[in-house]
Parts: sequence; structure tokens; C-alpha cells
Amino acid sequence: MLKKLVGLLFVSALAFPLATAVFAQTAPAQTKEVRWEGNVIRSSKEQSTLTVRKLGSSEERTVQYDNSTKWVSQEHGSTKVNDIDSSQVKDGDRVICMGTWDKSGGVLHATLISKRLSHPPQ
Repeated sequence: MLKKLVGLLFVSALAFPLATAVFAQTAPAQTKEVRWEGNVIRSSKEQSTLTVRKLGSSEERTVQYDNSTKWVSQEHGSTKVNDIDSSQVKDGDRVICMGTWDKSGGVLHATLISKRLSHPPQ
């Protein structure tokens, strides 16, 4: 009986690390959502892209959007968020884009594009 128990313990000690290694390899990789903020310098409705220059820098990135991208606008310091559509974002507008980088890291696939509005009149 003791030999069977020790044998079972030995087999389970070997099987557990192997099973976790197999399941770890088949799990899909999690992609991290990133943020890119700046001013729109070019837009292309045909290609569904915005070229956004980072604030205070000459660094530019292409932001690609599709039908699943959520478009919003928000006044500075306000908690009220307005739903908008892509036609309301123009060259020169300040935007915050959330999404994931493509494999090369050059294009941001946007899940959210937030147009930042100026301070409300006081």
C-alpha cells in the first residue's frame, strides 16, 4: 500500500509540471492596450487612418480605425462624454487614441478615439 501511495505521489509530481507547461503554451497572448495622444495632422477617410503627432514632439504615428472604433468627445476637466462620429474629427484636433500596436509597432489599431475639446467658456 505504501509503495502504491509513493508511486502515485511520484507520478503526480511529474505530471503536474508537464500539464501546466502544455496549457501555458496554448493560452493566447494578452495584448496590452496603449495610449497615443497628440494632434491630428492628416486624415484619410478612404484608408480609415489618422496621422497623429505627439504633443511637444515631432514623433508621428498612424492610427487606424474601423467600424468597431468608439468615437467620443470631452471638454477638458469634465466628466461628461459625448458620442460622436469620425466626421467630427478634423486635422488640427487634439485626440487621445486607445488601442493596440500592430506587429511592427508602427500602426495603432484604435478601439477608442477621444476628441479633446477646449476649456468651456467661463
